[in-house]
Amino acid sequence: MQYFGLHEIDAKNVRVGLTFDDVLLVPKRSDIKSRKNVNTKTMLSRNIELNIPIVSANMDTVTESEMAITIARLGGIGIIHRFLTQNQQVSEVLKVKRSEGIMIEQPITINSDGTVYQVKELMRNNKIGGILVKNDNDKLIGIITKRDLFFEYDDKKPVKDIMSKDLITAPDGTTLDEAKKIFIDNKIEKLPIVSSEGNLIGLITSKDIDKRERFPIASKDNKGRLMVGAAIGVKDNDLDRAQALCEAGADAIVVDIAHGHSDLAIDMITKLRKHLNGVDIIAGNVATSKGAEDLIKADVDGIKIGVGSGSICITRIVTGTGVPQLTAINDAAIIAQKHNIPVIADGGIRTSGDITKAIAAGSSSVMIGSLLAGTDESPGITIMRPNGKFKMTRGMASLSAAVERKSKESESVDENYLLDYVPEGVEAMVPHRGQATDVINKLVGGLRSGLSYSGAHNLNELRDNSEFIRITEAGKAESGPHDVNILD
Repeated sequence: MQYFGLHEIDAKNVRVGLTFDDVLLVPKRSDIKSRKNVNTKTMLSRNIELNIPIVSANMDTVTESEMAITIARLGGIGIIHRFLTQNQQVSEVLKVKRSEGIMIEQPITINSDGTVYQVKELMRNNKIGGILVKNDNDKLIGIITKRDLFFEYDDKKPVKDIMSKDLITAPDGTTLDEAKKIFIDNKIEKLPIVSSEGNLIGLITSKDIDKRERFPIASKDNKGRLMVGAAIGVKDNDLDRAQALCEAGADAIVVDIAHGHSDLAIDMITKLRKHLNGVDIIAGNVATSKGAEDLIKADVDGIKIGVGSGSICITRIVTGTGVPQLTAINDAAIIAQKHNIPVIADGGIRTSGDITKAIAAGSSSVMIGSLLAGTDESPGITIMRPNGKFKMTRGMASLSAAVERKSKESESVDENYLLDYVPEGVEAMVPHRGQATDVINKLVGGLRSGLSYSGAHNLNELRDNSEFIRITEAGKAESGPHDVNILD
């Protein structure tokens, strides 16, 4: 057998790839008096700014609307995973967009001939406590709330028989301060905004005003709604999915495949650019400077970095392919910064220190999966064990995820499909970690401390002035608790 182009491996010139545990950041002189004084603002993509550099991963055990709402309120953003039907994914985006805003432009409504049962279903599915009622001419005529449903057991009764008709409304152009005064004066919770003809324009709620005051750094669009991204694949019908997601209000579309440096991804980016306006396109995953460069040539607004670095990913083991994450981030970021394209470090984040290192290496934000999979807001399955409470998580290239995707496409899963499929992810359990807010706040707190140790007032200074030092195995051991018995 003849081999063409085979060459000898030169061990002396084989690059060394580094990941988070291989290095530390060298402390620098700091004039920062409190870590609260550092600025964690960053860019997710070319046009989307975040107040904290944290993105929840587009995994089906991590991010649906509940997680996306929570992280957006804290200043980050969530990416709704694509392993839903198109209608389900659109619904999750709408839930985020309707959760709060300066004004809800598409509030949930019901016709006056609707039934009590339909009202209950709408309230339950959308997690709301009141629904506006319109007549056949699309005029606003009333409101029905949970209070109207007390002791109402006839699910077939028409809405018009139990709705509240004495509505307090406000005209188009009402400011939030004016709305707040109306809430206080009239002791109401919902304020419909109507045109001079009586048509419903939108809805302002007292909760929205309260949320604006409680979450001052929330990630908001220009209409005051929480920001959210949504992932798609590269199949023919994914273009239609992307268009539907944009119509629902998605701020970013993420082209999400394991090997983003491929013609499939580049072709999809080209199609999206042709058909979509007003939405940022993020693509990945890649792990090299050339991969980043080719996605930039395809005109992306942001790039996801990481091949095989996730805690539940076995791509490197199965395929023998990958680049250690810190090196991958740095290689891609050096190219991306020349074009002002932010990169997202996706995978390998286990501690707040890893976030600091990822940003120092060149990333603008980090995508987190397993650390959030154990929280209350994740859609994963909760499991009780003798040693505690856990939640399920899985890689999106795991066998169970593949079977579930296939079963949604057809009524049965062919046996040959199971035999031929090679998983690149695993299923696992992670400890229950309580509320996502607590996890995220601790991560951001650690990042702020990391900035202060590096003498950096913001993330740009961290990237510009940081200095890495490589450590040995003994250095790794020294970095953690040692020579003591740790109390559980």
